[in-house]
Order: sequence, then structure tokens, then C-alpha cells
Amino acid sequence: MTRFTLSRRQTLMTALAAPFVATLPQAVRAAAPMQGAATPKFNRFKLGGFEVTALLAGSRAVPDPQSIFGMNVSPEEFETVSKANYIPTDQAQFFFTPTVVNTGSELILFDTGLNPAGITGALAAAGYQPDQVDVVVLTHMHGDHIGGLSDGGTVTFPNARYVTGRVEFDTWSKADNDGFNGKVKPLAEQMSFMEGGGTVASGVTAMEAFGHTPGHMAYMLESAGHQLVLAADFANHYVWSLGYPDWEVKFDMDKSAAATTRRKMLDMLAADRVPFIGYHMPFPAMGYVEARGEAFHYVPASYQMMLTSG
Repeated sequence: MTRFTLSRRQTLMTALAAPFVATLPQAVRAAAPMQGAATPKFNRFKLGGFEVTALLAGSRAVPDPQSIFGMNVSPEEFETVSKANYIPTDQAQFFFTPTVVNTGSELILFDTGLNPAGITGALAAAGYQPDQVDVVVLTHMHGDHIGGLSDGGTVTFPNARYVTGRVEFDTWSKADNDGFNGKVKPLAEQMSFMEGGGTVASGVTAMEAFGHTPGHMAYMLESAGHQLVLAADFANHYVWSLGYPDWEVKFDMDKSAAATTRRKMLDMLAADRVPFIGYHMPFPAMGYVEARGEAFHYVPASYQMMLTSG
């Protein structure tokens, strides 16, 4: 083995140079500024011949989630389930995810978020303008789905026709609801009405998912052998609603019917291994359902849709 040694002269020169190296000026850099937490505004992928874009039109933290989810279970059970899934029990993060489907001939927007600013901002981030929207589909009439339709009487989507479920529209028409009366009713003459199994466009089929509201609809997308369900609000949280379909949810207008619908939809999604976008799932709001005994488990999508371009 070769040994390397310093001569006496080299050692002396190194020692003499050390103080000068230590005093050389150093570059002064300011600390990089904090940028703040950020979430992407859209997620786009191909589904056969369709182009699908999920839009984050809003997000907010909500306190005391058991006042909304798991209303019929004990605080101890709610805490145990939450802890097992690494989520707190004192607050939850809500997401609002309208979806755009470009069929190649029409641009279809499913739901409109809380307000015009949220949906137009998300559309702009994804490269769209409101006047490009050809069809607006309303899955149901809750405010976080119809809020972006108009602002002070000015419609957000001036070139669109509108589609919603017949049962849903008729039910809300008989109720005294300011949101429906102000946002939806003025568009009635531009609206067509859907039954379960009806088609918005080729490959876009309505699915009755009643319970959350009386005429709540989900939609099946099918193109070139690929499927995706736009699930809207049949399950409103990836653990406390999807994972435990019998747990009561405050916003379900018919809690028994909503639980029955959840089980039916979850059974179908799990058995057929069909991906779905859930309006309130953690953004980008897309995943799969795994059956686990009497319960279910949400499996977030990873790169699957990058491999299904048709």
C-alpha cells in the first residue's frame, strides 16, 4: 500500500496559509423567502378520446368535523377511526372540485363551485375561458355546486346550455330557497332535464344517486373502452363517509337513502375497479374504491391515468 506523507516544508506552508484562507470574504446570501403553501388548481388527463380536467375551485378548513360526519357514532369511535387514518378530529379540510370534460366536440363543465371567482379562476389556470363552455351540468342544487352560475344576475357561462336531473329541479322548484331561486331558476328556459340513464353527450350518462339530495346525480364517462365516474357528493369525505357508508352526514337530506346509495355506488366502483372523481375528495380528487369487509377504503390515483390515453 502506498503511503502519502507531507514534507516538513509542505506542512509549514499549509500552516502559514490557514489564517489567510479563514479570513477570505464569503458570499453573503439572503435567506430564500417563504413562498406560502400552494396546491395546483387543476389536474388534466386523457380518458380514451376525452380530455378530463379536475378543477380546484376552492378549499377551506372546517372545525368540529363530527358535527358533520359520523353523527350517529360515538366520539370514541370517531377518534379511533380518525387516528388510524392519520387525520385530526378537531378540523377537516374541504375541497370543491368541478370537472371539465372535453369530448372533442363540446366542452362540458360539471358543477360550478361556490362562486364565480372560484370557478373562473380555476378555469383560467387550466387554460379555459367561461365563454368556451358549451354545457353546464348541475349534479344537484346545493350552494357549493350552483354558486358559480352567476353574479348579481350576470351569467358566468354566456354560451352554455344547462342540464340537470328532472327530480332534482322539480323538488327545488317547490322549495323556497334563495340560492336556487337566484342562480338556477333564471336559467330554466335554457335547461334540459335528465333521468337516470339519460345522456348529456355520447359517452356521458346520468346515474341516479339519490339521497344526498332528492334527485342527486352522478355521471359515467366512457370513451374508447375507458370509464370514469364523476361521483359528485354521494360520499363527501374519503374516510368518514366513503370508508364508513353507514355513518350519517349532516348535508345528506335523506340519510337512510344516502347510505343505501353510498353502498350501491361503492360496491359498483370496487367490483368494476372504475376510477372516480369525488367533488370533495382531497385534491386532485381522483381515486379507486377497495372493499374491506363491510367497509371500504379510498385508494388515491397515482399514475394510472397517464397510461390510459386510448
